[in-house]
Amino acid sequence: MESDTTIRRIKAIGTQNSVLRGNNDSWSQYGDNGYSGDPKKKPEVSLHSLREGVAASLVFVFILVLWGLVHLSLQQLVIGKSTGEFNAVRARRHLEHITRVGPRPVGSHENEVLTVGYLLEQIEHIRDESAAGPHRLTVDVQRPTGSFSIDFLGGFTSYYDRVTNIAVKLEPKSGAQHLMLANCHFDTVANSPGASDDAVSCAVMLEVLHSLANLSTPLRHGVVFLFNGAEENVLQASHGFITQHPWAKQVRAFINLEAAGVGGKEVVFQTGPENPWLVQAYVHAAKHPFASVVGQEVFQSGIIPSDTDFRIYRDFGNIPGIDLAFIENGFIYHTKYDTADRILTDSIQRAGDNILAVLKHLVMSEKLSDSSEYRHGNMVFFDLLGVVVVAYPARVGTILNYLVATATFLYLAKKASLPGNGGGRYVRQLVYATGVAVLSWFVTLLSVLIVALLVTLLGRSMFWYNHFYCSICLYGAAATGKMVLIHTLAKNLYYGGVRLVELGELYFDVSLLLWCCSLLWLTQQGLCSAYVPMLMVAFPLATKLLLAREFKHRGASVKYSVLYLLGLALPYVHFMFLIWVVFEIFTPILGRSGTEIPPEIVLASLVTLATIFLSSFFLHFIYLVRSTKWILAGLGSVFTIMFLLMSCGVMFPYSSNPDSPRPKRVFLQHTTRTFYNLRGQVESRDSGLWINSFDYTGMQYVTPHIPEINDTVRTRCRDDRPFCGYPWFLPVKFLSKKNWYLPAPEVSPSSPVEFSLISKEETSWGTVKMTFHVKGPSHMSLYLMPHRGASLSSWSFGDGNPQFDLSGEYFVFYSHGLDAPTWVFWFEIQPPSEPDPSGPEGMISVAISSHYFFGEDQRTVQLDEILRRFPTWAFPSSWVSTYDMYRY
Repeated sequence: MESDTTIRRIKAIGTQNSVLRGNNDSWSQYGDNGYSGDPKKKPEVSLHSLREGVAASLVFVFILVLWGLVHLSLQQLVIGKSTGEFNAVRARRHLEHITRVGPRPVGSHENEVLTVGYLLEQIEHIRDESAAGPHRLTVDVQRPTGSFSIDFLGGFTSYYDRVTNIAVKLEPKSGAQHLMLANCHFDTVANSPGASDDAVSCAVMLEVLHSLANLSTPLRHGVVFLFNGAEENVLQASHGFITQHPWAKQVRAFINLEAAGVGGKEVVFQTGPENPWLVQAYVHAAKHPFASVVGQEVFQSGIIPSDTDFRIYRDFGNIPGIDLAFIENGFIYHTKYDTADRILTDSIQRAGDNILAVLKHLVMSEKLSDSSEYRHGNMVFFDLLGVVVVAYPARVGTILNYLVATATFLYLAKKASLPGNGGGRYVRQLVYATGVAVLSWFVTLLSVLIVALLVTLLGRSMFWYNHFYCSICLYGAAATGKMVLIHTLAKNLYYGGVRLVELGELYFDVSLLLWCCSLLWLTQQGLCSAYVPMLMVAFPLATKLLLAREFKHRGASVKYSVLYLLGLALPYVHFMFLIWVVFEIFTPILGRSGTEIPPEIVLASLVTLATIFLSSFFLHFIYLVRSTKWILAGLGSVFTIMFLLMSCGVMFPYSSNPDSPRPKRVFLQHTTRTFYNLRGQVESRDSGLWINSFDYTGMQYVTPHIPEINDTVRTRCRDDRPFCGYPWFLPVKFLSKKNWYLPAPEVSPSSPVEFSLISKEETSWGTVKMTFHVKGPSHMSLYLMPHRGASLSSWSFGDGNPQFDLSGEYFVFYSHGLDAPTWVFWFEIQPPSEPDPSGPEGMISVAISSHYFFGEDQRTVQLDEILRRFPTWAFPSSWVSTYDMYRY
């Protein structure tokens, strides 16, 4: 085909300056592929193009097989035979005993007495059993008091008093200078038995302690097993240990065991900071590896609204570590469904095998004694279907990335230098084709977001929450169909008579170029996750070079297509695993991310991005097939059917199916609110059931069951009251702005909060110092709202400097264990130069809310009545609270 033929086809649709214009055939470098006919006639394509059905079938089977491999690898919890050193059956007995007492909030008898007693009893048994061995076991029950500030959930200050830590030091009888730390927590959120979060980790640690204590060979270094009793109170107990315990100074590194889901595999999702020797230890020792540096960089970016004790040890202890967590089935995380029977014994076995092996490796390592020598540098690490972990230093990764990028540009440069490409013709073709590809991304994303907006406007948000693959059928079909349509139009209208094999070749180069650009950008940013585009460049490039002769002589044959897909298998199966991780984490999070984040937009964007990334090297096939009309018809049918089913409400978001529950999360507080004026008189007082929905659907599905909860009782935020005048347990009002307030009788807890101003004095430097004392339940929240013109200058919390001003408000989270003394605190405030006539009277509003998470005070008759009326697919977490506001 001569270039003048191409030009005429393009000009026919109005394109005057074709990138394909030239005196010679701009595609001649590809060979004639068996065509030698009339140059003015559109070439035959039968030898060089795929049948539509064959291409669609190959791609579909390819994706289905790889997705099956990913799921198969996730089901294989234990690979090979266990060594027998870790007894999962005994660990399960620990798990069942710990969870048998029910929820274990800080300060409760279940947490502070029953669980602590059981753990101490088991530790004592281990000490007696190993007394004749080469190790010494020391137990210390710590009850620290302290305060710190943290930039989690927008930022707040935490104060804890006499929370519980059980620290167990295992060391050679001759002693140890250097210690490894293993951390779990046994407390829970209210109303959840917390089997996965985090009782199973403590059960695993008990059994790991048993195994190490009974070793016949003495350890080189010591291990501290920290069973901490106040993690759910935003990481308080770990702060108490690392900043106050005498053993903390000897700790050189740590392993933290956590959960963001229930059961499955525990994944290494962050390490460091730096200290690549820790990753090397995991790679060398772990029996069933499951790790990804991508997860680490995503988690540390702050996208995921969660945090672990890893942060405390890193920031306040300045020690490196490894963070592991169960991530599967996050739908029931922090709910009543987090029970021991949902955790398979094989999950316990693999976690125990891994923790035991890694700990044993580290405490026998010379590097632990002088870890600072090995501190610098990061590691690229990832596992392949849980079979093997690949790990190498980040500096090696940088070199490898640049080598792959260089090879890509050499490949493209060679094409640009072939005869017939004078004057940069190939470069122009590549640039224009890249523009078409990028334009298709944006048009596809915009189109799918419009669909997501329609779903939201129809009131069908989260239809996929209990039917995940329905979201793939709706948004995935829309994204794939749009991509195919755009490139089909480009092929038929823009490129006219250009042979399909030549277009397929060009768009392979486009995909290669785009992935190479992302590789260079991520490498320049210093991100270890750059290994992903490196794989997505290296393997397709190598495959194309190996198949160049086949493609040149036979075109897009079935043999070529099968071999091409096989060459993509390894990077694609790993990339699909990463996609699984993203959806496994973010889909459940959308069920607890508040009423303000539209979940359809988030999920539709994720599905579209996954489609764009996965389709990159399939663009090659779009331009090789003769037609795409049946592919488009099939995708359009799937989309239409799914859209109609969604519109009719066939897919209900929630489920109470005991095998796979998808509960709707609702928080209910039976509260009494009292507001005092500047003179200490009660200005107003009311009581009611304050209801928060923690997903975007609000109460639209609950109202038919409980008609009283409707828009007529929606609350509004009072800006002149701290935190809108409601008893927020944590500073998350920005996440859940839709709340409901049903009038109800007053609450009368047996231990009501006692709040009083002890002293108020003017300082010589012009501030007013106010001192308060508070006596109340184990969980309280303090809100400080300086009025306009006033400002806090210092206080008794943390380092003394008020931090994390949330739109003019300060949040202090308080909790205590058993037998805590009266809470005394103070702050200094700079009065306003002149009063604000439009604002509240005085210079500051101070509010205290109390939360009764356990015992007789947790329930009221009104709470019990409304709880019985909630549908079975809902998880209403409820408690009693009070809110008292004062003006000063």
